[in-house]
Amino acid sequence: MVERLLQKNIEKRLKDEKAIILFGPRQVGKSTLMELMENRFEKPIANWNGDQSDIRNILENPTSDFLKTLIGNSKTLIIDEAQRIENIGIIIKLITDQIKNVKVIATGSSSFDLANKINEPLTGRKWEYQLFPLSFEEMSNQNGFLEERRLLEHRMVFGYYPEIVNNPGDEIERLKNLSESYLYKDVLQWENIQKPEKLEKLLTALALQMGNEVSYNELSQLVGIDNLTVEKYIRLLEQSFIIFRLDGFNRNLRNEIKKGKKIYFYDNGIRNAILNNFNPLNLRDDVGKLWENFLISERIKTNSYHLKNFKTYFWRTHAQQEIDFLEEADGKISAYEFKWNERKKAKIPKNFSETYNPEIEKIITKDNFHEFVINR
Repeated sequence: MVERLLQKNIEKRLKDEKAIILFGPRQVGKSTLMELMENRFEKPIANWNGDQSDIRNILENPTSDFLKTLIGNSKTLIIDEAQRIENIGIIIKLITDQIKNVKVIATGSSSFDLANKINEPLTGRKWEYQLFPLSFEEMSNQNGFLEERRLLEHRMVFGYYPEIVNNPGDEIERLKNLSESYLYKDVLQWENIQKPEKLEKLLTALALQMGNEVSYNELSQLVGIDNLTVEKYIRLLEQSFIIFRLDGFNRNLRNEIKKGKKIYFYDNGIRNAILNNFNPLNLRDDVGKLWENFLISERIKTNSYHLKNFKTYFWRTHAQQEIDFLEEADGKISAYEFKWNERKKAKIPKNFSETYNPEIEKIITKDNFHEFVINR
């Protein structure tokens, strides 16, 4: 079983009084991680599952005394799919404030219900983490760097969901099932979306435009829904960990694009499943997009797991100068350009360098990408 990088971060927080909130999409390995860490938790352990209706019903209007009765003598309480429990934030607050020596660990496959209902009551009372699909760094630790490097093109097509990685040779059917059975579950359930075909059409459009600037107005016309609904659906897809957004960076230059945004997928395999395109790289015309998505999603994973607090952007001007990826922290900027074909010339635009004086300027290719996606 693959050792998850996030495990060490969670273990450091097991002895204090704060709740641990673990977000991540369905089927990404949250429950497996809890099982792997079980010997680290103080016993006895109580388990509640928000997917079970009796748990949801019994927790509709709990008091601290009732919660004490439910928890009994347990020292660790694990709440799986916590986003499905009404007022979960209030419940966790009552436990952390009123029931001493109980460690609460809540996992959620969608952030919109958990985030909306726990941020206010749990201010100062929680540690929050995100679990992603498996990463290049985790699989390099598991298989060895050379073996995982040999699988690079395979991963760019089929991605890193645990079920896909653990069942080589059966990736296509499993990815189709994963995307069709789980991808929309939380979005459709919580928002009571009546026309899921519109959501699917929007996802297809986003998959085709991956790595390009997106226009909500253009998407609205393409999908057949209004701009506000497009914005709402994209926000929900972000909050259920299917996609993420990069905003355009702008500060000083007159012709910088000021309101641009790009959409990426947390996993290449899910993106390709949406398009039903599992062709090998030598038969595709979107290799550059897949490479860019792979690198940015892997960088986000490693930054998150190694607690690097970067703001991330892309940069482009109206004159079509661009930089694929920027990181900013403590007033320092790093600029990265991605090239799958290392023979193609690439450089950071001179006016960007002169204006912002980036700490790092680097072209990322197949030869050096490991330096970008593995923390050393």
